[in-house]
Amino acid sequence: MQNKGLIKVFAILFGLVSLYQLSYTYIANNVEDDAKAFANAKFPANEPIKRNIAEASYLDSIGNVPIMLGIDYNTAKEKELNKGLDLKGGINVILQVSVKDILKGLANNSKDAAFNQALNDAFVLQRKSQDTYLESFFKAYEALPGDNLLASPDVFFNKNLEDDITSSEMTNKEVQPVIERKIDESITAAFEVLRKRIDKFGVTQPNIQRIGKSARILVELPGAKDVERVKKLLQSTAQLEFWSVYKLDELQNFMVAADKKIAELTKKDAPEEEVAEKVKDSTDTEGNIVDDLIGGEDVNESLENAQLDNPFLSKMVFPGQMGRPELGTFRLKDTAAIDGYLRMPQVKALLSNDQRYAKFVWGIAQDDKNVGEEVITLYAIKSNRDQKPPLAGGVVVDAVQTYDQLGRVVVSMQMNASGSRVWEQMTGEAYSNQTQIAIVLDDIVYSAPGVTSGPIAGGRSQISGDFSIVEGQDLANVLRAGKLPASAEIVQGEVVGPTLGQEAIDSGMISFGLALVFVLFWMIFYYGKAGAFADVALAVNILFIFGILAGLGAVLTLPGIAGIILTIGMSVDANVLIFERIKEELAKGKAQKDAINDGFNNALSSILDANITTGLTGIILLMFGTGPIQGFATTLLIGIATSLFTAIFITRLFIDSYTKNGQPLPCTTSITKNILRKNHFEFLGKRKIAYAVSGVLIAISLGSLFTNGLNQGVDFVGGRTYTVRFDRDVDANQVKDDMVAIFQSAEAKTYGGDNQLKITTKYKVDETGTEVDEEIEQMMFDGLKSYLPEGFTFNQYIDDYEHKIAGRMESYKVSPTIADDIKKASFWVVLGSLVVVFLYILFRFRRWQFSLGAVTAVFHDVIIVLGVFSLTYKFMPFNMEIDQSFIAAILTVIGYSLNDTVVVFDRIREYFNEHTTWKMPKIIDAALNSTLSRTLNTSLTTLIVLLSIFTFGADSIKGLIFALIVGVVVGTYSSLFIATPIFFDSVKKKGIDLADKKEEEEEV
Repeated sequence: MQNKGLIKVFAILFGLVSLYQLSYTYIANNVEDDAKAFANAKFPANEPIKRNIAEASYLDSIGNVPIMLGIDYNTAKEKELNKGLDLKGGINVILQVSVKDILKGLANNSKDAAFNQALNDAFVLQRKSQDTYLESFFKAYEALPGDNLLASPDVFFNKNLEDDITSSEMTNKEVQPVIERKIDESITAAFEVLRKRIDKFGVTQPNIQRIGKSARILVELPGAKDVERVKKLLQSTAQLEFWSVYKLDELQNFMVAADKKIAELTKKDAPEEEVAEKVKDSTDTEGNIVDDLIGGEDVNESLENAQLDNPFLSKMVFPGQMGRPELGTFRLKDTAAIDGYLRMPQVKALLSNDQRYAKFVWGIAQDDKNVGEEVITLYAIKSNRDQKPPLAGGVVVDAVQTYDQLGRVVVSMQMNASGSRVWEQMTGEAYSNQTQIAIVLDDIVYSAPGVTSGPIAGGRSQISGDFSIVEGQDLANVLRAGKLPASAEIVQGEVVGPTLGQEAIDSGMISFGLALVFVLFWMIFYYGKAGAFADVALAVNILFIFGILAGLGAVLTLPGIAGIILTIGMSVDANVLIFERIKEELAKGKAQKDAINDGFNNALSSILDANITTGLTGIILLMFGTGPIQGFATTLLIGIATSLFTAIFITRLFIDSYTKNGQPLPCTTSITKNILRKNHFEFLGKRKIAYAVSGVLIAISLGSLFTNGLNQGVDFVGGRTYTVRFDRDVDANQVKDDMVAIFQSAEAKTYGGDNQLKITTKYKVDETGTEVDEEIEQMMFDGLKSYLPEGFTFNQYIDDYEHKIAGRMESYKVSPTIADDIKKASFWVVLGSLVVVFLYILFRFRRWQFSLGAVTAVFHDVIIVLGVFSLTYKFMPFNMEIDQSFIAAILTVIGYSLNDTVVVFDRIREYFNEHTTWKMPKIIDAALNSTLSRTLNTSLTTLIVLLSIFTFGADSIKGLIFALIVGVVVGTYSSLFIATPIFFDSVKKKGIDLADKKEEEEEV
């Protein structure tokens, strides 16, 4: 081997750089362990929030103190090996910015019938299309009858767009690029707003990126512990508005009249007994409130009659006060009913002419000990025809959390010059009229203060409310960052608690260690000293993989660890190929030095072809996968590259150094030297039997796929799934029945131990708001109370902290729209990988028969893997959902199957040239027999490694690993009995013309 000195220098430098990169991780982990020990010693386990604060304070205090090699904690944390959510805990969401809202804003909330119809039609088109919402809107608008122009004064020809849409005569094709640009600018603005909010949140190594040119934004916050806080921070639009507000005096008569009208309409529309059934959860206090408001009528009759006669006022738990803006206080659970009443046209008609634009909004929900549940206050703001506030949050230039004179947390704001003028005018009017100004954020009244000392100049104001310090800081943060240009909903989200993350690390390390020990032992057992050299190269390979991951800032995920472990199993393949070729050259009587040179040279083609085909599937995964799947692809690709380098160069350095003085290196041991050495199996002679067996397996698989189908996960059908842990074993079937009673549609399966379940529901699958998420979690908690520890609260159930013994450990949701996108993308990814591989094999081997054999074998393997999942998912004791991880497994199976097949094809091509007088059946059988030792060796090591992961690894990847185990077994079989026989049978003449064959091979 030439340039040995250069390779040695490169390997040593690369190893040192890798160690240096990993030193950051070592330092950061040590400091964090010290911080945890400090926090644990200071606070008990039942105070996780205080522990978190103490831990953060400890890390802040030593952040800039040099720890080792002059490296401080902050620097180490910034450059450490990133861990994904499944290893560290945290939150991973895809936010969908509402293009519909942006379009409405650009059109000044147009009432144009065609415009609004196209908005609704676009939503319908989205369900069956891969187009963006904007593209669907343009199509829907064009499809409407009549001559509808986007440049109409009723649509986009307005002041907002006057610089871009200059005439109402512009065609739709001329307007569309303008709208596309404005939408793109708005989404970019939303991205920047979210980035600013996240930067101030205090999470290390956050990741935020826009997905292509779509309206979707990916946000990953590893290590985030207060998940509910994160969700509010991400989804809050920060739509700050200042409104004049009505007093109770002004609307008291309306409320009494509305109550009577609602009672009249309710009794008219439904029989009395049905109305009575709808009356819920009232107390004697309500009668007193009604009495106060309607002037002393006798309301001490039955509560049911009060609710029938006063459906609106009877729901009030506390009345408002004269001269104040609070109209009354209601139970939080009654807000939907109250909103419904106030939206009735007959009720709205009772408002006086100057009140016709009144808008009813709610305050902040609060717990009330007297009522025993959350209550909320109703306000009425003085809106207008355009529903535009006199003053909006865009004028706020700074916001900071501070305290008022009573020591309560408030948020102080500073406005710009124009905002200051309007604020002075509004406060002046409020002072003169003795009225209040409502401060409204995202349609919630935070406060409605009066003005007691005249107009307020200078543009300073403050928001008060029952804030904690953290809530005040978050509110100031979102106000400084600015409002989102449109609402943003979480269409796909994953929450992983730190307890599961630590358990995943522990199980990953165990499976990693066992797999490594087995591979190291096996190589020495089978190849002797040569195997020991390969083991050293493998250790260097692992160092390089982790060093590169740390240097690139890549994220290590649980599937990523699986990818590394799989790389360990597959990385021996290159060494196995080399050692088997050396053994063949020695058997031919060559000198050891020549045998080693020829062995490396002859194995190189097979090694490159096999790794390139596997690498192609990895590239496709990296390009189209998301989150953990990208982690799997990243480690797989890095592992392939480092395996090639270490096997071809590092192993060669050790072998050359050992044999330079004539030391014998037989690449075998006394036990293994005769294994599969002189085998003469007639593979082609058994191909019809193999066809029959495969035909039966495929028929059974297809039959099951058409009858049983597959257990599609939420990635493909949408829904919400939760991992819930209990402090004792539970009956999954009983829990399922309880969940079905609540959600109508639900599944509950044992996940890991008998004290942990994976619960999935499609309840309200089309609704993605935070309120719906909270509602479903509350309903699930109520249904699981009897299985949880006595006295267990909802906050304990959803809070994420280490060493959690019960509660929600993980949650994951996917909206139907994004699920449909994932399903379609997965189909094209698998199909694309097959096409790419077909073309590569055609390019390398110059015979379409080779490509046909390889792709047929791959289809064979994929169908059987799918069939096994279809046949067994109902009774297997682990999760066998078809999700993105499964697609990663399928692509890996494709790569592995091709790896085996390409090695065989490469040997067939070689034998074409060496044995020109042999018949094709003899060539093919000889090629299969000569590669059998390598095939079985690689398959066995890979299989044992996979079994190690499957047995000791995390529950979340058992389905992925099971698919790989089935794929390795089936792939090994198909490379011997399907791919090559198909190639053989597809050649027109079995006794192919040797001259033509020779000519073609010379071209190759």
